Amino acid sequence: MANVIISDMQDKIDVTQELKALIIKAANTALYVERVSKNVEVSIALVDDNYIQKLNNQYRHLEAPTDVLSFAMRETAHEEDSLNFSEEELLGDVVISLQRAKMQAAEYGHSFEREVGFLVVHGILHLLGYDHELDEEKTVMRQKEEEILKIMDLTRGIN
Repeated sequence: MANVIISDMQDKIDVTQELKALIIKAANTALYVERVSKNVEVSIALVDDNYIQKLNNQYRHLEAPTDVLSFAMRETAHEEDSLNFSEEELLGDVVISLQRAKMQAAEYGHSFEREVGFLVVHGILHLLGYDHELDEEKTVMRQKEEEILKIMDLTRGIN
């Protein structure tokens, strides 16, 4: 299993041990499906809308909150040989707005846990080089996300 470090940097939503366990499971499932060696560390910061809006403005020049941001430590293409690390290496940081996750879960009609799991998987896939700028890339990334969430039994709908 990868070393998943969770930092709760917000006070709007209670972060339970169950939620932390789900986050760790989502990160490790995504890394396992992508055949990433176990020698990686991933940092996951749980923040509020104000915090993520500042990051979104600073790094993407967008003056609005978003649900998830990913900051990879190195350029990685999601190709098999580039995902094996000989020594423990920081893969990158994933920043998730729990406020946004809660709103989106209600909007999409599924559980908060499913939404957080999705955002973790989405963020990890970005760290591994996946993107959704082009329609073709988006299709590949969405299929991969759904595959991982299905393994975790976090499918769409109320869980």
